[in-house]
Amino acid sequence: MENTPVFTNDAIVLGILMLSLGFVFITSSRKEGFWYKFYKIVPALLMCYLIPAIFNSLGIISDGTSQLYFVASRYLLPASLVLMTISIDLKAIYNLGPKALIMFFTGTVGIIIGGPLAILLISTFSPETVGGVGPDAVWRGLSTLAGSWIGGGANQAAMLEIFEYNPELYGGMVLVDIVVANLWMAIILMGIGKSDKIDNWLRADNSAITTLKKKVSAYAESVTRNPSLEDFMVMLAIAFGAVGFAHWGAEKMATFLSATFEMVSDPKSAMSSFSSEFFWMITIATAIGIILSFTKAKEYEGAGASKIGSIFIYFLVATIGMKMDLTMVMDNPGLIGIGLVWMTIHALLLIGVAKMIKAPYFFLAVGSQANVGGAASAPVVAAAFHPSLATVGVLLAVFGYVVGTYGAILCTILMQIAAAG
Repeated sequence: MENTPVFTNDAIVLGILMLSLGFVFITSSRKEGFWYKFYKIVPALLMCYLIPAIFNSLGIISDGTSQLYFVASRYLLPASLVLMTISIDLKAIYNLGPKALIMFFTGTVGIIIGGPLAILLISTFSPETVGGVGPDAVWRGLSTLAGSWIGGGANQAAMLEIFEYNPELYGGMVLVDIVVANLWMAIILMGIGKSDKIDNWLRADNSAITTLKKKVSAYAESVTRNPSLEDFMVMLAIAFGAVGFAHWGAEKMATFLSATFEMVSDPKSAMSSFSSEFFWMITIATAIGIILSFTKAKEYEGAGASKIGSIFIYFLVATIGMKMDLTMVMDNPGLIGIGLVWMTIHALLLIGVAKMIKAPYFFLAVGSQANVGGAASAPVVAAAFHPSLATVGVLLAVFGYVVGTYGAILCTILMQIAAAG
């Protein structure tokens, strides 16, 4: 924003953002009354974006005078990736059966191909909607949607940094993300109430779901414990120790590749993202989390590792929301059209594959939300089927964080080609 906001002191801005998040979580936990009805219509995650956005639009706070997004994206983001990836159990995901993974990766492929196809379709009657050059190029902004819809907020932030989309236009992309993703989640939740009829139409066998419930319940009980102060200190030591190593490794890797390979150092090359220290920081942090998942460190999930990671993610969400100026989001309503076409392609592919392999609606819903909604909504959708299945959503969503950045980069390259064509 051009005008100076009311509050420029980051200590005050931090307090405002945390109070906003606290307000959302307190009110969204109500089981009756006005707020219960309100959050049945407006998702809590949407409010985590919108409240900071409203404050920004009113000139109360501004990302232009705050360093909180930098702190969240450089320190809290990689820490959250480590804490959320540390809980991944590749064997447990394998034990979900091939249909669960097939539907998850179908959702991923739907997002990867949906982006470029949406650009091609929209460009046939509204080429200006998918245009733009340099930092204003629409395909750069859509890369953040790819990151969000394959992985989550962490991957979304990574795409924003890697492809350097104009921050002043980013609010429009965030709005598309919120509107389209939450509309699709609402449709999925509506389908849960008719899951038996849907399964009959899909000719799905639900016996695997029953087995899944028993396995997941046993796993959850085996790792849950009352965390001690030592647990919290060790988890934070692991997370931020990994952040430090990731920053060090990212600097070395980016410098080496830029000096060794011309295609990496060329800013116009599709390989130029590999010269980004931010890209390598995210990649190394994720790799550390995967490695730790094969050690006893994964037991810290029972002490709340992913919950701490989620706190970091929600704060990141709030700082991203602070970038949004609601007075500008309708400058290009065609972006909403791109998002709707994109999500429709994702949905149709999921339905087609589910019908073909006779996958239960549970796998379709959770597989989709593990991509589109990430760790924030996949457990919610899974728990809507049965409380003990929430961990399934977490496991697949965490897996989405692992593949999110790489899938989004592939999607973005395809969108760049589609836009150029």
